[in-house]
Amino acid sequence: MKNIDKSSIVRYTILVIAVLNAVLNLVGFQTISDQLTNDLVAVISGAVMLYAGWKNNYLSKKGLAQKEVVEKEGLN
Repeated sequence: MKNIDKSSIVRYTILVIAVLNAVLNLVGFQTISDQLTNDLVAVISGAVMLYAGWKNNYLSKKGLAQKEVVEKEGLN
């Protein structure tokens, strides 16, 4: 148990909650409202799009330095 990091525990906990939610929905208990689901999907989608845009473009100082190396080495 010492070697397990916090992020692994968090991911596993969220997985267990998601599976429990899916099982409850299958047997007829609505645990999360449709409006909350839509709001969460919108927020998470927006966050993922911003993160992907930031990581896949040369926007930071480090990214601009990487772009110079890529262009210098002809790897683009």
